[in-house]
Amino acid sequence: MSITLDSKLEAKLRERAGAEGLSLDAYVERLVRADQAPVEEIEELALEGLNSGEPIEPSPGYWEEKHRSLEARWKAKRA
Repeated sequence: MSITLDSKLEAKLRERAGAEGLSLDAYVERLVRADQAPVEEIEELALEGLNSGEPIEPSPGYWEEKHRSLEARWKAKRA
C-alpha cells in the first residue's frame, strides 16, 4: 500500500522512527496497531459481558444502585 504524506509530517515520522531504531513502515504499522488495540479490547470486553451469565432485566432501581456504587468507587479513588 502506498500513502502520500505531507513532507513535514513525513519528516517528523521518519525522525521519530529513526529515534526508535525503526523504519518508517515499521513505525507507522506500530502506530496503527496501537490505535487498534483499544477497539479490540472493547470488543473482547463486550463479548465477555454478553457471555458472562444469565441476562437480567434492569429496572430503574438497578440503574440507581449502579450509579450509587460507581459514584462511591470514584469518590474512594479520589480520596
